[in-house]
Amino acid sequence: MDSFNRDLQNQLEKWLFKGKVLVLIGARQVGKTTLLQQMFQNNKETLWLNADESSIRNRFEELSINNIKSIIGNYKIVIIDEVQRIANAGLLLKLMVDNFKQTQFIATGSSSLDISENIFEPLTGRQIQFHLYPFSLKELYVGKSDFEIEQELPFHLVYGNYPDVCNNRADAETLIKNLSNQYLYKDVLAWKDIRKPDLLDKILKLLAYQIGSEVSINELANTLQVKSETVESYITLLEKSFVVFRLSAYSTNARKEVSKMNKIYFWDNGVRNAVIDSMEDLSLRNDVGQLWENLMISERLKMNSYFHPNIKPYFWRNYNQSEVDYVEILKDQIFGFEMKWNKNKNHKISKAFTNIYPNSNNDIINPRNFTEFCRIKHE
Repeated sequence: MDSFNRDLQNQLEKWLFKGKVLVLIGARQVGKTTLLQQMFQNNKETLWLNADESSIRNRFEELSINNIKSIIGNYKIVIIDEVQRIANAGLLLKLMVDNFKQTQFIATGSSSLDISENIFEPLTGRQIQFHLYPFSLKELYVGKSDFEIEQELPFHLVYGNYPDVCNNRADAETLIKNLSNQYLYKDVLAWKDIRKPDLLDKILKLLAYQIGSEVSINELANTLQVKSETVESYITLLEKSFVVFRLSAYSTNARKEVSKMNKIYFWDNGVRNAVIDSMEDLSLRNDVGQLWENLMISERLKMNSYFHPNIKPYFWRNYNQSEVDYVEILKDQIFGFEMKWNKNKNHKISKAFTNIYPNSNNDIINPRNFTEFCRIKHE
């Protein structure tokens, strides 16, 4: 498997040995363990513990200083993979960081469902959280020209950016379908005994067809003949398992601008396409515009998470149906972006938007100019 430098590595390294537990979260198979192996595999003072193994989980059942000491010995770095599998993981990590101050503890987790309830609360003030996503285009194409990266877009629009998929392109369709089927629902279905996996599957497929459009929870509920609260809770579970994310509407005038709707996107194009079993070549598709919008916005959010976490993402629409695909707010600055796959048309940002926000910075993002938007060349 090819090795790529991950943008998150420098941030992790900055926080080593500063008295905090480093918690690395992200979907399964995004490369959390690989990243840590690249950082520490040659460090003989590193202890690796995989909580997917029952023997590890069982050994940590006793929450005592002596038991912890007998496990970690004199290691300077202790890495616990899939920490959410350990009972009382938050209390365990609290004991570790409070009593073994010369040791750096790092924990990984594939679902914020268990992590948020069982880990973050006991670790208040003692942990720094990092989110690792599927590969970014920036990570994949270091040193490549804009033209070279443009040639790779058809692959990522269809198959996405998961490491295993990118490293084994000949088997991309099999791998992304396997990943979606085997890993996508694993954490969600295990959470609180979800009793209707078929309903979860239907919701996910409806969301896959609606990327780039506003999502009405009530309409989804009516279509599926279930309560709106049920749909809302399932979408929240998909968010916390890092499958989808929401964009809320930006509004400074509730009478003229939509303020309560959301758009829902997938963190990975390949997962989206696998969910609806649609892996056709771009020339055979009628959803290329949606795929382009999903790829660009997910790429931008990855980069913002790594480098510009204070930027707030939105979309914009008024009640006359004028809209802007993606809006960013940074302090008192407003940025508006339209995602257009067709680079030959003379697209413009909505005049309704620029009339309301005349000082906004706006751009059309197409295959000829996307590298700056995705922060490939300018970090």
